Amino acid sequence: MLEMFKSGGPVMYPLLLCSIMAMAIIIDRCYFWILTGMRRNRDLVNDVLDLCRKGDWDAVRARSTGSNNYVVRVLISGILHREYSLTKAMESAAAEEIKRMSRYMGVLDTIITVAPLLGILGTVTGIIKSFEVLGAGGLDNPQSVTGGIAEALITTAAGLSIAIPSVFFYNYFNSCIQRAGQIIEKYATSFEIVYEKVVTASDGNKGNKE
Repeated sequence: MLEMFKSGGPVMYPLLLCSIMAMAIIIDRCYFWILTGMRRNRDLVNDVLDLCRKGDWDAVRARSTGSNNYVVRVLISGILHREYSLTKAMESAAAEEIKRMSRYMGVLDTIITVAPLLGILGTVTGIIKSFEVLGAGGLDNPQSVTGGIAEALITTAAGLSIAIPSVFFYNYFNSCIQRAGQIIEKYATSFEIVYEKVVTASDGNKGNKE
């Protein structure tokens, strides 16, 4: 492996950096989504909505205290700002959650683009090196020619080996983000409907008393 790395030439160093960064991001995001899945509690979300239907905001706060569920965090943001701008508060909280979920995705996307380009760069430099050897001594030193060709092939393979697995993980993480966004939108809409019913019922009760 070490000999292959050395045969790849200087382009192998930035490719190695890309490989390390991609691996670190993939491990970090896998750990993040595993924890997110473990913390997802549908019963808690449904309980919060049921308490909202009753208008028992203190019970909602007590039930959701300490929760790491991203949906509950968005709903709580709306509840805390329900008398001012419930929808905007939830939109802002949802944007923060999506931003947290999208962490490092831009870097991974850049690595997916750059790694094959670095491989092509190594291919070009390797071929140039081979032609320089051919121009200087013809075929008297075939090992030098094959060394340049090896450099060209190794860097191309290394760039593709980094980019291809990264694409699969990148698409998977994006699908997780998209699915989480849909879940947030679903429960936020449900909460808005529930809150409107609570407000309407409260106004109706006040009108009857008057």
